[in-house]
Amino acid sequence: MPVRALWYRRGALHVIDQRALPARTVVRRLTRLSEVADAIRTLTVRGAPAIGVAAAYGMVLGHREGRYSPDRAAKALRATRPTGHDLFVGIEAVRRAWAAGDDVEAAADAYRAEVVSECHRIGVAGAPLFARAHRVLTHCNAGALATVEWGTALAPLRFARQRGAHLFVYVDETRPLLQGSRLTAWELARERIPHAVIADNAAGYYLASGQVDAVIVGADRIARNGDLANKIGTYEKAVVARENGVPFYVAAPWSTFDARSPSGRTIPVEERGELEVLGFAGTRTSPLASHARNPAFDVTPARFVTAFITPDGVVRPRDLAKALARRTSGGTRSSFRP
Repeated sequence: MPVRALWYRRGALHVIDQRALPARTVVRRLTRLSEVADAIRTLTVRGAPAIGVAAAYGMVLGHREGRYSPDRAAKALRATRPTGHDLFVGIEAVRRAWAAGDDVEAAADAYRAEVVSECHRIGVAGAPLFARAHRVLTHCNAGALATVEWGTALAPLRFARQRGAHLFVYVDETRPLLQGSRLTAWELARERIPHAVIADNAAGYYLASGQVDAVIVGADRIARNGDLANKIGTYEKAVVARENGVPFYVAAPWSTFDARSPSGRTIPVEERGELEVLGFAGTRTSPLASHARNPAFDVTPARFVTAFITPDGVVRPRDLAKALARRTSGGTRSSFRP
């Protein structure tokens, strides 16, 4: 069973501090909106769906504090990280309830349950793709830690394994913060799924040498035309996968799809502090005179995507606009629309 990344109980949001993994499992107890905002900003909690759920409960805590209006609370949380769409969907789900005088905790609970359900359905929908594609490459962490439970990119692998698939996962280390080698590998090790951590710049070697059957990643925001923002380095993997005829899959709940963004050109890309690149874990690895650039995400054009694995099935990029239009018109069972 996958780990649970966060939970709300008795007026507090409890989150696994992902900065401490894999050496230690530390649970932080957050009781104020400002603490949730800081946890999102500092990557204590990370992964687009998990950030959305954390922000929803951050709104609940802001309501409990009694000194915020719905809009002021929403503004404080929106300012934390600009790229992931789920953040804004989670905030809005509770802001609407708060403004209407409805039960804000119930609204946050409903949003969390929807995210967990959709990730479970992603696993079911995507598992058949890996019945024969046994050697899989991942980038960053799109497992349970990033989504509350189940995962996006890891969910189909979990379900495929339950159905008897013999999987081996190549885990990109994911510089500069090593979300692959620290977090994805930790999740796979807990469930005894065979894997190997590889340097980011080794992925092309394994793709070109025929040792990878498929690539699967999550996403932080997907535009209406299928362009997607995901952890920096995703674009490179998509291009090299296409060059070598390897399928490139993107798994995401509906809260990650932004129907208001026409293309990747309108997706804001967060740039984080240079110290994340110039060193690691508090140790400087670059000369003191050096500076760095640190975009946290890149944008992959839809033409490099083989298919999106959604809660309602596998969708080709050419069919994505129609799928989003059906959701906007109320043609699916989800309460939270892009």
